[in-house]
Amino acid sequence: MHGSHLVYKNDGSPVEENPWRHGKEGRTCTASAYGRRSVSRHVASYSAVQLASTLAVTRTLGYRVPASALLTGAAINAITHGILDRREPLLWLAEKAGKAGYIKHATVVRKAGGEGTEYPEAVQDVSGPGTALMELDQAAHRAIGVAAALVTTWITLRKGDRR
Repeated sequence: MHGSHLVYKNDGSPVEENPWRHGKEGRTCTASAYGRRSVSRHVASYSAVQLASTLAVTRTLGYRVPASALLTGAAINAITHGILDRREPLLWLAEKAGKAGYIKHATVVRKAGGEGTEYPEAVQDVSGPGTALMELDQAAHRAIGVAAALVTTWITLRKGDRR
């Protein structure tokens, strides 16, 4: 989410849709603040699971990776993940590569699902599954994941030489 309009903190719905909430349900923030908070929670949980999985796999296979190497790789992934998921850097990159038109063109239309569904009417989606922006996001995550793994490996091997 981006913008200076007010949304409710607990679910991100616009205040204009239901301005009568009270108590904890009535707490508001800007859409950008809600988006940053959501991305931070997503990145923290994703990184924790990724780090725990890495530890489990390396220990099961009998490898002892230094904490500094694991934490460096996890930090690279976490920081870049948070930046990429906010979308502005991806749009900037597409613009610099001359692909902004492709990003705007390769969108999808979500079919109307009827009353009470997420999409009661058909809507054009510019950043969800099947769009060029989503594919760019996934490609960037993969490339950075490989780079983080290489850095982790390099630190591990370098530390091994000193022992």
